[in-house]
Amino acid sequence: MLWFFFLGCSIINGFSGAPADPSDETEIVVTVPNGASARSMGAVLAEARAVDDAKGFSWYVRINKEGDCIKAGDHKVRRSMSHSEIIEALCGPPIVDAEPFTVLEGWRIREIDAALTEKGLIKPGEYASLARTPSVFRAAYPLPAESLEGYLFPETYMIERDRFEPKAFIQRQLDLFNERFMADHQDGFGRRNLEEIVIMASMIVREEPTESQRPLVAGILWKRIDSSWNLGVDATSRYELPKWNDRRAFLKKLRDPKDRYNTRLRSGLPPTAIGNPDLSSLEAAASPVKSPYWYYLHDSDGVLHPSRSVGEHERYRKQYNVY
Repeated sequence: MLWFFFLGCSIINGFSGAPADPSDETEIVVTVPNGASARSMGAVLAEARAVDDAKGFSWYVRINKEGDCIKAGDHKVRRSMSHSEIIEALCGPPIVDAEPFTVLEGWRIREIDAALTEKGLIKPGEYASLARTPSVFRAAYPLPAESLEGYLFPETYMIERDRFEPKAFIQRQLDLFNERFMADHQDGFGRRNLEEIVIMASMIVREEPTESQRPLVAGILWKRIDSSWNLGVDATSRYELPKWNDRRAFLKKLRDPKDRYNTRLRSGLPPTAIGNPDLSSLEAAASPVKSPYWYYLHDSDGVLHPSRSVGEHERYRKQYNVY
């Protein structure tokens, strides 16, 4: 009879679904296995000390016919929750196990691919191959035909390692480009088109480290374009190098008239963006500042020194030992 009394108490507690401890707000993570039923979760919850009585929880589910909606995965519950509240939590979306991944401003497709490979998220070249196939992606703005270079918005993204797909990640970057930049430029860019803006911005992010100075540099570079000057942006000659800072290969590129990215020897913009610019560089390209300057250089502290003429520019070169 005593055994029946205690079993009856368990069933009564199961009917009530009362919290194990109304004052305990400590979060407990429990895992719902694939194919598990709510009734089978009694033992799991008891082992995690989310409930005190596994059978009581199972009886509650059986009598009240709740829990058909539970989802596999990790869920947060507390001892202060009633059985009904615990079931509601188990029916909610599982906890996402996400980690940050940062795409730095100015990175090329190859650097993003290398960083994803290093983290074990892709096979080498997998991201790059997709990023050079714009036709498989959608956007509310025109995408270039050759490559998505320049449109892969730099930002820190939260990613799920077990569910990471490079195609979906690229689509997120394109969507963020639209949200952060294109949404504020629905009327276009005057006499420039989007591709020209992106290419210019990709040079600006490499040419000028200080955000506040980027509109001035943009103005100088656009003035050179509009006056049919060669841009003379050495960063463009680094674009196709496997290693950006390979000085010997870079100097060879500077002397190569066949290099289509050589803006010392070729007129106009380079054929594609040379990296992926941040928002400040995009806005600078879209809203350049007019000035009397045609040249600029940076001293050893990274301070910008614009100049109005070749003579003034050469004086700055000697003054700051920049060659």
